[in-house]
Amino acid sequence: MEKRIVIGVLGLQGDVLEHIDATKNAARKLRKDIDVISVRTKRDLEGIAGLIIPGGESTTLYKLCEREGIFEEIKKIRNIFGTCAGTIMLSKNVENKIPGQKTLQLMDIEVARNAYGRQNDSFEADIKTALGALHAFFIRAPKITRIGKNVRILAKYGGDIVACEEKTKRGYYLALCFHPELTTTLFHEHFLGRVFSED
Repeated sequence: MEKRIVIGVLGLQGDVLEHIDATKNAARKLRKDIDVISVRTKRDLEGIAGLIIPGGESTTLYKLCEREGIFEEIKKIRNIFGTCAGTIMLSKNVENKIPGQKTLQLMDIEVARNAYGRQNDSFEADIKTALGALHAFFIRAPKITRIGKNVRILAKYGGDIVACEEKTKRGYYLALCFHPELTTTLFHEHFLGRVFSED
């Protein structure tokens, strides 16, 4: 019997249910049969093929991961998709970092926290991406200010990088500054395609 692929969505804060629904819908469009679970403990991380880290508050997210004892365990996951705060978590460097704040340091990018302003500066826009045009919500969004040589840009907005991906010996990482789970399954489909290509 073929082993069923399990995708986890970090369930500590952010649009957890929206990401779960978007992942399930993406799988249906790809005609793939998967399980999608909310990850809150070390046990939840066991055997998952990929992890989605939703938006939220990056410093709080780090502290919650530490509290649950899963921060170091997440680094072992081979496929990770981060949105907004999840992008900050993936990055090797963070501008305006809070003292003591740590990231997973998995992806060769530098990110500026809250670069577009505070909550009331949030906005939406139509953007073109390597996967197609879409409507994007930027909510207390970060900016990707620097990328490494092996990072592929997937989308820009106003000259700024807002989506990119990187394949390393350690794994595959996808980072977005906006919230795709609110408007599209394009990036969830792309992520699942990467997970299945590795299976």
